[in-house]
Formats: sequence, structure tokens, C-alpha cells
Amino acid sequence: MTSLISEIPAASCAEAQAHFGNRLRFETDCSDVHRSQQSGDVDYVLVDVRGPEAYAVGHVPGAINLPTRTMTAERLAAFSPSTLFVVYCAGPHCNGVHRAALRLASLGYAVKEMLGGVTGWLDEGLALVGDDATQFAPASAISCAC
Repeated sequence: MTSLISEIPAASCAEAQAHFGNRLRFETDCSDVHRSQQSGDVDYVLVDVRGPEAYAVGHVPGAINLPTRTMTAERLAAFSPSTLFVVYCAGPHCNGVHRAALRLASLGYAVKEMLGGVTGWLDEGLALVGDDATQFAPASAISCAC
């Protein structure tokens, strides 16, 4: 009897290697960001792409606030063309992070998505910083408004 999992054969090892390797070129996760912060190996700019109000309530430590609508060549001129940006939004239910990544890439910057966004950060048991970060997972901190 064939399971639903094996009904469609798995990709070849070469195909799987290419697929998963490519995903890692576009994505990172909350744990890796936190680990890099803890070890001091921060060679990227962490960007919260939500609106200023949501950012102020609570955001990932070390993140700057740069909503997609404010990402212009003039504003980003302060960053080296070799800057790697890691962007996040409210969570997996929000495509604001994809809009931001697309904008940054179109402006010539390397970019990765931090999977899970604020929701993922909190799911990992990590704390936010901000005006109301004492509340664990406040609804207004998770809202998008990007």
C-alpha cells in the first residue's frame, strides 16, 4: 500500500540539493538571527518592514524600521551596495516581507527573509523590545500595517 507521502516519488538527490540550497539563499530563520546576534556575528541589517506604530510597540532586538513604502534609492543610499538585508514582517500570514524583499532586490541589494517574522520570533520564546514589549505577543505588535 502506498502512503500519501510516497504516492508522488521524492525528487532525486541532485534535485533536492538544488532546491533546498536555493531556499537557503532566500531565507533564514529566527533562531539563526538570534544566534548570530548572541555571537556578535551580525553581517547584515535586520529590517522590520511593518509600520512605525507596530515597530514601536515591539520589534526584534537590533532591527531598524524601514517600511516598504519608504524604501527608496535615496533612503538606502546610506547603505553600502554590498549590504545584506534580512527582512521580516508580522508573520507567515503577511506578504509584506515579500514586497519589501522585492523592493530591496530591485534596488540592487542582497536580501533574505527571516521566516516567521514577529510571530516566529515569539514562537521561539524570544523577547521583543519596544514601548510595550513587556506584553508577550501583543496583538498590536504583530499587526502588519506595512
